[in-house]
Amino acid sequence: MPSSAPGTFPDVQAIVRDLLRARPELTDAYVDDAPPAGFDGTQKAVLISRMGGAWVDDLHVDRPLIQLEVYGPEKSVAHTLANAARAALLAATGTVFGTSFVSEVAEEDGPRWLPDYIYAGANRYICVLRFTVRTD
Repeated sequence: MPSSAPGTFPDVQAIVRDLLRARPELTDAYVDDAPPAGFDGTQKAVLISRMGGAWVDDLHVDRPLIQLEVYGPEKSVAHTLANAARAALLAATGTVFGTSFVSEVAEEDGPRWLPDYIYAGANRYICVLRFTVRTD
């Protein structure tokens, strides 16, 4: 039986970025899939990465793992920002973006403190969420 997998997966990083950028509690944070120029780990930032996942052929859905690296000038600020980003994404079930429908968001890990060895002064929390996205 041939697969019905799409030629490319939906751009879940872009969906997550747009969801987070639309949240008023995150407007003073940089949100994207790469750090800004001059980033040193002390700015308020949410960096988004797809860590993998899989197409589920029988269900016709993509199930990506999305990691958020959340930074702040102080540990408490990074923690508050991580919880705000996490809450925004957990509430995204039922969201439609173009031809993509977010049918489920589930937390896999976090938020948890994780020192950043690239940016010595960083205050960083990591969390991982699993999305279920159907593309028509």
